[in-house]
Amino acid sequence: MVEWIVSPGLTGYDEAVAFMEERVAGIAAGTQEECIWLVEHPPLYTAGTSARSEDLTDPDRFPVYDSKRGGQYTYHGPGQRVVYVMLNVAARGRDVRCFVRQLERWVILALDRFNVTGHIRDGRVGVWVERPEKPKLINGQTAEDKIAAVGIRLRKWVSFHGISINVEPDLGHFDGIVPCGITDYGVTSLVDLGLPVTMDDVDVALKQCFDVAFAEPESCPVD
Repeated sequence: MVEWIVSPGLTGYDEAVAFMEERVAGIAAGTQEECIWLVEHPPLYTAGTSARSEDLTDPDRFPVYDSKRGGQYTYHGPGQRVVYVMLNVAARGRDVRCFVRQLERWVILALDRFNVTGHIRDGRVGVWVERPEKPKLINGQTAEDKIAAVGIRLRKWVSFHGISINVEPDLGHFDGIVPCGITDYGVTSLVDLGLPVTMDDVDVALKQCFDVAFAEPESCPVD
């Protein structure tokens, strides 16, 4: 069984990490259930294990937290659904690459509920949407913006950290970092795309798509 928790208001980052540490230890010991925790944070930046100092362009703007998740710098704040994923990856196939693809697939399936087509791109972790109304890139390709980030950590084959989906954050808050170290693309949100989607709407979509996204490992999406 997977326990779902939705926290109202804004959850402090240190509080979130402490909760995940305790829950992951319980899952690894077999004393607690797997957990999906849905939160919003106050404005802050986190640095993943691959973060580069030059990608923090405005270090005094918001608090900055070192995070042991994979990835580089990312932003969290009001209007963004952060989904902390505490699952037993050992019992789900012991395939980290597949697990990340399942997380991305989960976002794509949820976005599809709002008629938004999400994409996975080689070399760019996360979920992207095409923006044909914007000028094309220098290479002639259609412009794309990032709508969801993915960054996880495993301890004893139990995951924590997870994904973040931009519902209606202040997109200007991303200006203090180079999100995930990528300079050629922007960020967007469901509301920025013109969709009057609420946080509750996104939560419902995530719950409805969870079982399909995390089907048996042999059905893991491929590139």
